[in-house]
Amino acid sequence: MQIVTDYAADISTEQLEGVEVHYLPLTITIDGKLYRSGVDITPDEFYDLQAKAKEIPTTSQPSPGDFANLYRNLAKKDPDILSIHISSGLSGTVNAARLGASAVSEANVEIYDTKTLSGAQGWHVEVAAKAARQGLDKSRILSLLKQVTEATETLFTLSTLKYLIHGGRISHLKGLLASVLNIKPIIHVEKTGGTYVNRAQARTITRAIDAMSDMVASAHPPHTAMRMQILHSQFPEGAARLQERLDKIFECTWLPSGPIAPVLGAHTGRGLVGIVFAPEVLFPQV
Repeated sequence: MQIVTDYAADISTEQLEGVEVHYLPLTITIDGKLYRSGVDITPDEFYDLQAKAKEIPTTSQPSPGDFANLYRNLAKKDPDILSIHISSGLSGTVNAARLGASAVSEANVEIYDTKTLSGAQGWHVEVAAKAARQGLDKSRILSLLKQVTEATETLFTLSTLKYLIHGGRISHLKGLLASVLNIKPIIHVEKTGGTYVNRAQARTITRAIDAMSDMVASAHPPHTAMRMQILHSQFPEGAARLQERLDKIFECTWLPSGPIAPVLGAHTGRGLVGIVFAPEVLFPQV
């Protein structure tokens, strides 16, 4: 069994120690120049370019041909492939993967729509890769992935709505109004369509971060054993504040904190803080 994903998944090297995952990059265009997120541009390099760009950067998913080429090459070693991707509610990547798979008859490709992104997508990939290393069959791995989806939640807040509005990820009118009023939204990634839902809002980014910790606390009893990971876009102090607050409420197992992928940062800009969380008792152990 071979595992494929895209670079919208944020996964630390520690999470993937000893396992193999094959990636397809999503691309970013900045002032006419194309970059492959996660391949030839780092997060720090991206935000520097984004700040100086004459136009707002745009992103695109891999083509069906990109997927077909990867699946064809992987099938030479093992035809069983599990391809795990960013939410179909936020990107056309899943559809491109399906089209690519249909063109490669020699591969037995299963596409899994995580209905999420970033660290939560990475958790799906981590579980699948570890399960594949143990030799579990595809049906068992898919069952584990469904457990990850059901157990895991994602919340984030950000300092500017400029890029989300431009990318069409939220209602233009509501986003514009919030931007004018300097509102900081707390956004949830819902699991039915895998899209963004505005759960609350605050006047400052600090209050928004505190509101996120309060939301997690309202969903789970104090001292619950929780699996957690914080991602951010050049905002380590915000990440540290959120972690400190959550450590006072729960028994936390922390996965490495780090930057979100450049292809995601293209839609958020600097100043994002996000939390991925799940009760340990509900998260599959592999």
